[in-house]
Amino acid sequence: MQTNKHKILNDPIYGFITLPGNLIFDLIEHRYFQRLRRITQLGLSYLVYPGAYHTRFHHAIGAMHLMQNAVLILRQKGLEITPEEEESVYIAILLHDIGHGPFSHALENTLIPQVSHEALSVKFMENLNRDFNGKLTQAISIFTNNYHKKFLHQLISSQLDMDRLDYLRRDSFYTGVTEGAVNSERLISMLNVKDDQLVIDAKGIYSVEKFIVARRLMYWQVYLHKTVISAEFMLVKILKRTKELAQSGKDLFATSALKVFLNNDYDWNDFENKPNLIDEFAKLDDNDIMASIKEWCTNEDIILSELSKRLIHRNLLKIEMSNDPFSAKKLADIKKRVAKHFKFKNGEEDYFIINQKIANHAYNPKSDRINLLYKDGTLLDIREAADQLNISALSNTVVKHFVCYPDEVRA
Repeated sequence: MQTNKHKILNDPIYGFITLPGNLIFDLIEHRYFQRLRRITQLGLSYLVYPGAYHTRFHHAIGAMHLMQNAVLILRQKGLEITPEEEESVYIAILLHDIGHGPFSHALENTLIPQVSHEALSVKFMENLNRDFNGKLTQAISIFTNNYHKKFLHQLISSQLDMDRLDYLRRDSFYTGVTEGAVNSERLISMLNVKDDQLVIDAKGIYSVEKFIVARRLMYWQVYLHKTVISAEFMLVKILKRTKELAQSGKDLFATSALKVFLNNDYDWNDFENKPNLIDEFAKLDDNDIMASIKEWCTNEDIILSELSKRLIHRNLLKIEMSNDPFSAKKLADIKKRVAKHFKFKNGEEDYFIINQKIANHAYNPKSDRINLLYKDGTLLDIREAADQLNISALSNTVVKHFVCYPDEVRA
């Protein structure tokens, strides 16, 4: 293992970040974590926002930096956080996204159906725990919410955690969508704990309101931008077609790391029963996907080649969005036109039509609440306390329906 004498990183958001100790440094140097340099934070969002090429590596380091600030603030307010707990919560936030596959959320449940990145993160942590002689045991307990101090888990995963505080500010910076910028320093300075639950001092109410509004704006302007949706669902269609061809015996170009998952239908049981499978997954990154798609542009399969060329050249499927489901008649008409245009006869047109829906709520009081702590010790949910903005309205789920299809068959 290498020795951390005094390691400092220069981050474009926060400036200089000091790594807190040798174990953190060694974890960052591990091949599992270094892979995050090759996993984009925002999938294919760079097709809309050219600056959005930042990675999960950037985000993980930034979230850990915010956690350092949070621990300092909570200690100043009288919370007991032992040195062991401090190191463990840093490890847990540093590794919280280590299970992400290529293009982050875009391909989740595609290469490995029904397996979440959170579950894979735990699997990576367990492997690292063996490599580091059990030094991650407490971090895993905090990450999986099995540690007795529940507020430590909430710092990693809640509606006002260090993960969200970093990605909103970082994604806003790299996309240039200034509406998503949040004052992470102010919010962290307002953190407190009441009855083992993470809360916000009441005087931070307006910062919380702005945080919730910023999150809503970032979802509709960036994460769920209609062009990004079209591109990422096309990516899913490409991988679906490739897996079908590969498993039917077709000899397709693919990197060695990608071939493992194209030729097999792995599920969670495989990760549980095959110790080396997580290491195979660790070889996968964005480069495997894009290098393969470039080659598939000339594949003899018209579906695979056409979709691949469209994605590579940003000739994306046209997308229409609606508050209501599209009629069966409209969808049937689109299907008929696509089949005619490409001369499909066996239902292949379904690869060029995407009919789905997306949903989002900026604040979800059902999962966990953001409670304000008043000087008399009482707690009040942000929805009830907010007096400038209608947070209750932002807690309602917004659903939008969309259909994608080739622009050249537009009626």
